[in-house]
Amino acid sequence: MASLRLDEQLCFGLYSASRAVTSLYRVVLEDLDLTYPQYLVMLALWEQDHRLVKELGAELNLDSGTLSPLLKRLQTAGLVVRNRQADDERSVRVSLSESGKALQEKARGIPDVIGTAMNLDEAGLARMRAELDRLTESINAYREALSPA
Repeated sequence: MASLRLDEQLCFGLYSASRAVTSLYRVVLEDLDLTYPQYLVMLALWEQDHRLVKELGAELNLDSGTLSPLLKRLQTAGLVVRNRQADDERSVRVSLSESGKALQEKARGIPDVIGTAMNLDEAGLARMRAELDRLTESINAYREALSPA
């Protein structure tokens, strides 16, 4: 029979690890004056600028109710610019400002700090990421199979 001891639950291990990582990012991101969710948005924009809000939401797995206020704060901070599309007023494109582009250089060392804190080298981080991706895909597929059609 499976144990119901808290310290033997995978969910609690994942929850604890997630809180620890998010807490570490909070400290590391203080110098950039970014929250963890804002950092994720900036990462996505540094990878590909001039994105529709809808695209960002899909990539980051954030709904518009969460993403819109976050983007508004980034715009107020002068890091991004939001523009409604001329051909579709419902669509908003987000672009990096010059300050947002410049912040990328300041953020370059963050992955190394995180790797050091996790005691993982580049290969270890890649393996961890691949395992987390596999876990997420497996859980999503299982959850979808359980959902009524």
